[in-house]
Amino acid sequence: MKRDFQPSDLARGGSYRLLTATVLPRPIAWVSSRSAKGVDNLAPHSFFTVASGEPPIVQFVSVGRKDTLNNVEATGEFVVNFTAEPLFEQINDSSTDYPATLSEFDELGIEREPSRFVAPPRVAAAPVAIECTLHSTQEMGDSTLVFGNVVDFALDPGVLADDSSDRPHPLVEQLRPLARLGKNEWTTLGTVLDEPRKKYADLNPSS
Repeated sequence: MKRDFQPSDLARGGSYRLLTATVLPRPIAWVSSRSAKGVDNLAPHSFFTVASGEPPIVQFVSVGRKDTLNNVEATGEFVVNFTAEPLFEQINDSSTDYPATLSEFDELGIEREPSRFVAPPRVAAAPVAIECTLHSTQEMGDSTLVFGNVVDFALDPGVLADDSSDRPHPLVEQLRPLARLGKNEWTTLGTVLDEPRKKYADLNPSS
């Protein structure tokens, strides 16, 4: 029999710990932004997903008020950089609480490359960068949801299955994604299962 825990009975932070240890693995938005004073910020956010496919909109959550949120609200632009396994140390180190006057790019020696449509730079070594303009924000509890209109997908040709320009497909084994678990735990790509979705008639042949 399962054991029940009501959020109202838990100590402060208890619900957060349970959520981050059970909603997993979680993809990571490594968000680059630029402050109104021109300082480039870079920070990982593990509450991240797709909000809409058409039009393409992504979302990440700022738990509390962070530099990323301040910058995005001030300038209306950001970039989601893909968190690939070889970049683990830099990704983890960029979660440190650097002062807003310092750039994680500079402090950690992370190479920038210019974005095509927005001011915040991309991470040069990231195999994918998703350039966004701010769609909207939504305050919810102690957090703020940030929605971004995707204005450009920048992909390293080495991760693409083919050169098709209208329906490109990146290979997951080339991307080597990192994801977050609970506490201080991270994970890398395990076994990939490739199974097409079945139709109702396939599951119920006699109906």
